[in-house]
Amino acid sequence: MFQSKVSGVQVLGKVIDKQAEILTPEALAFVAKLHRLFNPTRKQLLKAREQWYREIQAGASLDFLPETAHIRNDLTWRAARPAPGLVDRRVEITGPVDRKMVINALNSGARTFMADFEDSSSPTWHNLIDGQLNMRDAVRRTITFSNAQGKVYKLRSDGKIATLIVRPRGWHMEEAHVLIDGERCSASIFDFALYFFHNAKAALAAGFGPYFYLPKMESYLEARLWNDIFNVAQDEIGVPRGTIRGTVLIETIVAAFQMDEIIYELRDHSSGLNCGRWDYIFSVIKKFRHDPRYILPNRSDVTMTSPFMDAYVRLLIKTCHLRGVHAMGGMAAQIPIKNDPKANQAAIDKVRSDKQREVLAGHDGTWVAHPALVTIALEEFDKNMPSPNQFHVRREEVVVKASDLLNTNIVGGKITEAGLRDNISVGLIYMANWLNGSGCVPIHNLMEDAATAEISRSQLYQWVRHAARTADGTVITPELAAKILKEEAAKLDRKSYPTLDLAVKYMGSQMTGDRYDDFLTTLCYDSIVQTEGTARL
Repeated sequence: MFQSKVSGVQVLGKVIDKQAEILTPEALAFVAKLHRLFNPTRKQLLKAREQWYREIQAGASLDFLPETAHIRNDLTWRAARPAPGLVDRRVEITGPVDRKMVINALNSGARTFMADFEDSSSPTWHNLIDGQLNMRDAVRRTITFSNAQGKVYKLRSDGKIATLIVRPRGWHMEEAHVLIDGERCSASIFDFALYFFHNAKAALAAGFGPYFYLPKMESYLEARLWNDIFNVAQDEIGVPRGTIRGTVLIETIVAAFQMDEIIYELRDHSSGLNCGRWDYIFSVIKKFRHDPRYILPNRSDVTMTSPFMDAYVRLLIKTCHLRGVHAMGGMAAQIPIKNDPKANQAAIDKVRSDKQREVLAGHDGTWVAHPALVTIALEEFDKNMPSPNQFHVRREEVVVKASDLLNTNIVGGKITEAGLRDNISVGLIYMANWLNGSGCVPIHNLMEDAATAEISRSQLYQWVRHAARTADGTVITPELAAKILKEEAAKLDRKSYPTLDLAVKYMGSQMTGDRYDDFLTTLCYDSIVQTEGTARL
């Protein structure tokens, strides 16, 4: 077993080859210090989430907070100016921290690359530590990769490499392979601390800096926690406060009511907000899963023009531009379709339309999931945004009330058996891949990650719980869902999906209208934990 040489720190995962260069005593001591200082607050904030949901269940309504009205009403304060490499973010590509994918993303022509330890990565020990190695080499521009056929991947020589941004896991996750004083390390702190410790100064030397995307927050107090961690981390490493930049994904319905406050808490480190659309839809279902008034139709019918989604976008753009930070658009899930020109063109047209809608609304940039889509997104933003960003588009005419953010009445939306079956198929295939170490999976010509799979899982719970009816009148019962799950599982080859039985078990547990786990990733996580001397389930 790997010996950490740091008092109170146990590394339970197997450490091989260069991975020890990441898990140095100094790096682990840094992780431990941040965990010891801030994990108690993290746990308190997670309890606060649970308490707030109990209050919503009891009839409390979401609204803008009266105790922070002074922050919203003060029109004079601004966040930090954009940092080097983050002034023009018109197209950002995202993806897991796999070595080949990192190289392709950095070379893609996008302005920035969000390297994702969260929703598009399955957090196996190997993926995490190799991902940190890949980040180290990417920051230093030394990253290369050779595949089994001998093809060599390396960074382009013209210097047009995307600015690197890293997304650590959310506050709800823990890292089971590292114990600090006998408890699992906060996954957020683990991912952040290792990257920051090894790369902060090297990133500055390369002309950018230690930049992050911050996921799944539910309150401004959670943003305050990140800001406190940033300050201590910068002091420890010896870089000026304000060096770090963090873009917050507004991907929970609760956070939508606290956008000003979240920027304010991070104002010396803020680089804006992002419309994390898929997690946002998941959050709406999750927070109101007990309430039949919030039953949503087929996932494909919930678009960015749906009332609650449109209100959220308008408020985000207005808020960000008032405070002088980027208002980033979201991810279109379409990907190129091989061997079907007609279907491929339809997918490209959807991406183009989505990016045109975003730039005309006032967004400063957008996300794509595939290198082939970078050009499409760039064309729309280049045509409609000649400046590096659109901070000057203030959207002062926008007035968004609480009722607008909660208006889930979708004209023309319906639940169909095809939608039910698609949710089961997507959730099952995604879980099977995630359990096998892949967190970013093309399914039915869409790129699925944990966020999109969460919509499928949560809708199934919601529909069964409330005995929702399909457009033809069929009641969605636990028995119907179980029948379709069995049928969809039978279509899959167990050689291609070695964890299929486990995925069926987990998926089935969420479709009874009874049990509902907060996150797919926490539901499945212990099955990918592999400490020395144990075998994967």
